[in-house]
Amino acid sequence: MSRPALLPRTAPFGDAERAHLDAALGSTTALQRAWLAGFLAGLDAAGGAVAAEAPAPAAPPRAAEPLTIVFASESGNSEKLAGDVSKLARKNGFKPKVVDFADLDVAALGKEKRLVVIAATWGEGEPPARAVRAYGEIMGEGAPRLDGVEFGVLALGDTSYAEFCAIGKRLDARFEELGAKRVLPRVDCDLDFDKPAAAWIKDALKALAPPEPAGNVVAVDFARTAGADEEVEVSREPVTVEVIEHVNLNSSRSDKETIHLALAFEDTAPAYQPGDSLELYPENDPALVDQILKAAGLEGDSVLRQALLAERDITTLSAATVERFVKATGHEEARRLIESNEVRAWIEGRHLIDLIETYPAKLSAQHLNDITRPLPPRAYSIASSRAEVGDEAHLAIAAVRYTTHGRDRAGVASVHVADRIRTGAKLRVRVKPNKHFRLPANPATDIIMVGPGTGVAPFRAFVQERRATEAPGRNWLFFGDRHFTHDFLYQLEWQEALEDGSLARIDVAFSRDQPEKIYVQDRIWEQRRELVSWLDGGAHVYVCGDAKAMAKDVRAALVKAFADVKGLDAAAAEAAVAGLERSHRYQQDVY
Repeated sequence: MSRPALLPRTAPFGDAERAHLDAALGSTTALQRAWLAGFLAGLDAAGGAVAAEAPAPAAPPRAAEPLTIVFASESGNSEKLAGDVSKLARKNGFKPKVVDFADLDVAALGKEKRLVVIAATWGEGEPPARAVRAYGEIMGEGAPRLDGVEFGVLALGDTSYAEFCAIGKRLDARFEELGAKRVLPRVDCDLDFDKPAAAWIKDALKALAPPEPAGNVVAVDFARTAGADEEVEVSREPVTVEVIEHVNLNSSRSDKETIHLALAFEDTAPAYQPGDSLELYPENDPALVDQILKAAGLEGDSVLRQALLAERDITTLSAATVERFVKATGHEEARRLIESNEVRAWIEGRHLIDLIETYPAKLSAQHLNDITRPLPPRAYSIASSRAEVGDEAHLAIAAVRYTTHGRDRAGVASVHVADRIRTGAKLRVRVKPNKHFRLPANPATDIIMVGPGTGVAPFRAFVQERRATEAPGRNWLFFGDRHFTHDFLYQLEWQEALEDGSLARIDVAFSRDQPEKIYVQDRIWEQRRELVSWLDGGAHVYVCGDAKAMAKDVRAALVKAFADVKGLDAAAAEAAVAGLERSHRYQQDVY
């Protein structure tokens, strides 16, 4: 049975034109046709090339439906997905607004009609650093009612952590408690989130689409310049680079190993900026791959071996991994581990090899593929400025080695770089932008940088950039590590920067050089008067490094410094630092 024509014979087109238009429009949705009608009407009004004799719309244009997209992001994935939602929403007749949790006005949230929430979980069930304030207000007793708000939540997480997607789950439940209407189920995404997130976004926009009155026309905002509110995007496609320097920054007597890696791009370097990261695609330890193949009884499978080397995550062990193992093998002892609720305690400090050796079972290549997840790239702060190094990018990577349950363990990417990569090797990498860890727009602004260990990497880029561009603002670095003699990363460069004026001052803390341990937060307290003076003059603070302890201790030291220098009580001092965060003068890149 043929489909009836959309255009009547009286339409002002020839037979061939009418047939072409019918074919093109036949597969469109009602909302898409409404958008197209509004687009053509708006284009005509704006002086576009639309035939003067085209008939007027049958009904006045209705405004594009507002859609608020809120994201809570630490590494940038949630923010990237929020941008994807915005682009697709605009194409589907919405008027999207993207809001960082850091800037969210929680009190006004009840005024939003349609809400998309994309929330990452950080560490052991914590919100991303920039989302802490708004998240606390939403979860607190003073949160506003959200009656009449329609919403959907996309949660990002990592199954290697016990509290997988905890923040997204809590927000999803909390919005419902506050009276909002969930229009589609929450989806919880692991590190390989691209496909499930893309599918959820399409479903969300369908679920949030308003009823479509017949013959109505969606208005199109011709005043908006495409991309005016967005940074130019750096390509996220992986590229191949050559290792041109591979240097251990620690002395031979250090108990640490930090590799300075200089990478040369085959063509022009991507337009990365100071503060961005570079994602490195590693390979697994061949010895560990062989152990897994032996334990699984699959030693002769060369195709599987290559896949385990370069494509599958063979170290991460989570409760979900154990559940997939039981499903694949039917192993009763492993099943009892899950049913007894002891699985989370058992997996602590263990890897996939421990599971396979402890609960031996006949496995196939498909089983191993089903049990494991794709091997994700690892992100490292870029330690260079293109203004100084040209078509290169530099990284500072600390080799991670430790022992648990009687077995030596190693960081996948860091030890791949330290042990198996040398000058001349090729690596696959891609740039990961970080718009929330940027130098001040005004080059005359002073900056204070706190970066112990490899947290100093982005600040090497900051100083290079400010030197190359002759920025007049002063630069102050707080650096810390274990030993002055063995662990002073980039020591000669910092001394040269002090001499040429690109570094105004440096305060160092080497924790093991004296009986009492001294850290960067202790130096901040010692220099509190000068530091607060810089902040009163408009300086920005940047903190990079460990999130679990260092970043929290540095922030607490700054709150304490404000209280002491300015004579504030604890609440007022906290408000002062919170004000720096809201004005983007206190920025963190922590991990």
